[in-house]
Amino acid sequence: MSFDPSAFATDTFPDAAPEGERWSSWDGSTHGPAPRPDWVITELGAVESDLGILKTGKEADVHVVRRWVPDGTDAPARDVLMAAKRYRTADHRLFHRDAGYLEGRRVRRSREMRAMSRRTEFGKELLAGQWAHAEFSALQELWSLDLPVPYPVQLSEREMLMEFIGTDGVAAPRLAGARVEGLPLAMLFDQAREVLTRLARHGWAHGDLSAYNILLHGERLVFIDWPQIVDIIGNPQGFDFLRRDVHNLCTWFTSKGYAVDEEEVFGDLAAEAVSRW
Repeated sequence: MSFDPSAFATDTFPDAAPEGERWSSWDGSTHGPAPRPDWVITELGAVESDLGILKTGKEADVHVVRRWVPDGTDAPARDVLMAAKRYRTADHRLFHRDAGYLEGRRVRRSREMRAMSRRTEFGKELLAGQWAHAEFSALQELWSLDLPVPYPVQLSEREMLMEFIGTDGVAAPRLAGARVEGLPLAMLFDQAREVLTRLARHGWAHGDLSAYNILLHGERLVFIDWPQIVDIIGNPQGFDFLRRDVHNLCTWFTSKGYAVDEEEVFGDLAAEAVSRW
């Protein structure tokens, strides 16, 4: 008797998602702090699609990812956009900034510290993972302190999913490229100064602050790009990083017509940083 393959039903991709490009990546990831915002989709039956690049950078690219629960499942239909920050691999990232920011940080083994400082292939892989973990950890802490940062949804390998800042699918612009004519610059600066003050009070500086990593969402500032967050006291260059943050921020506001006393701002923040010791 001859074998008839048509007698058997064959599912070529039995584990493929019913919609989108992949199943939800929630399971198996490290998750953001509780309580989670209501919009975070945790259902394992959810699916995801990559909608394209939102921003390119030297160390990472940011994509827009849609996650939704398809109709017909046991869970109610839900839909959300997230920003997916994907750090480059060791072969494609630039590590020119790492040394200064990493001062004051520690890893478990001295061998790992030596590998990172010498930029061996093993060291570069450690750095790539450390940057992703450092930013996710920073966002967890900052969100828990109710600072205006995107909510960190999850971390898996080199991909971090976080809150999409925008309205109706349109991303909020970076402050550097936003139209600020008619906006209350004094109020915006007060927001920024309050964030820097609260950071300094906990001993931290952003480390790479500029109008390019502050989003303008309506009349609210949201601060992004935190992998290099600096311990002002523990890092020998901590006050230099703080001064540069202040300079970049004050220079931008002054250029837009709102004059700021840079030295006064730096002095106040430095005093906050040392007051905790």
